[in-house]
Amino acid sequence: MTTVIVDANVAVKWCLPSIREELVTEAEELLASSRRDEVQFLVPDLFWVELANALWKAVRRNEISSDNAAAAMSFLRDLDIATAPSIDIVPQALDLAISYGRTVYDSLYVALAIQSKSEMITADERLANALAARFPVKWLGAF
Repeated sequence: MTTVIVDANVAVKWCLPSIREELVTEAEELLASSRRDEVQFLVPDLFWVELANALWKAVRRNEISSDNAAAAMSFLRDLDIATAPSIDIVPQALDLAISYGRTVYDSLYVALAIQSKSEMITADERLANALAARFPVKWLGAF
């Protein structure tokens, strides 16, 4: 089984697949591959905070109810996604952020991919374009 690092913007597509969201089909296929035990997800602990914040924003914009946000969080928790502590990869993430002009948040996922010898999949095309030539980062649209 292959380990894949997914960032929060991929997971948002699993629980907020609105008409405005692009790449929902690709995100759902990635999730299905996990359910078929073809891939195993790994995320930094920041993932959960980013996901909760995205759900909070959706509630504030009246896109979903607070009950639906709670259900989405519960759905994702039930996936039992392996979670790595950020403290172990923050130094490398900071170095990547400084060297490549990316946020520390994004660089944390990249650092985890490097450390775990895994591929990171992101729905952020700009991030993938900026780093894919040097690091194991893949855009969800190419999945």
